[in-house]
Amino acid sequence: MINSKKVLIIIPAYNEEENIENVVNNVLEENNLVDVVVVNDGSKDDTLKRAQNTKATVIDLPNNLGIGGAVQTGMIYAYKNGYDIAIQIDGDGQHNPKYIKEMVNKINEGYDMVIGSRFVEKTNYKQTFFRMLGINITSALIKAITGRKIYDTTSGFRAVNREIIEEFSKNYPYDYPEPETNMKIVLKKKKVLEMPVEMRKRMAGKSFITPIKSVKYMIKVTMSLMMAKLKLKEY
Repeated sequence: MINSKKVLIIIPAYNEEENIENVVNNVLEENNLVDVVVVNDGSKDDTLKRAQNTKATVIDLPNNLGIGGAVQTGMIYAYKNGYDIAIQIDGDGQHNPKYIKEMVNKINEGYDMVIGSRFVEKTNYKQTFFRMLGINITSALIKAITGRKIYDTTSGFRAVNREIIEEFSKNYPYDYPEPETNMKIVLKKKKVLEMPVEMRKRMAGKSFITPIKSVKYMIKVTMSLMMAKLKLKEY
């Protein structure tokens, strides 16, 4: 617990055998009052075994659901086990756990969601041209739809309170979850804060996101945001 709040760190992991032990251990070294759950998303390597070597609770999905399904699994676990705050951290080591306490403090101050942002203030993080282009386009689209600018629309470093945990446990998109859920939470008039953070390089391994995949992602996430907006109008 931190300040009498139950805090859960959710780490979705797919083929992160080289990173997952260090990620979990770094979280617990920096924040010994939190619990950690690793959601092994049908990995084909030794991610499951490596995660089980740590003090984290490990949920092993029999099939690969993708990032949305893995995160929602963590949110269901958080909701059913009475956690007040859930924080998503990627399994590749890019998210620095030193920011967890500050994110928890911001939730305690009344924010519903806190986004660890690479771009709300200038940092040393370098992004590829195509990925940055995609982020800028989705940022502009979200602002056009909601009136609120989210600078780092794809950040997977996010903290949410109990109300949003419940929402995400029941309804969470499997494709392009961060931009879509950011938009939905803003449209629901929830308090969202982008907090500047310095991201790190992957501890090991490499990203599977190529320039071509970045362009495809940009097109698909734009369509996803428009469809999500239309669905919200129906209710």
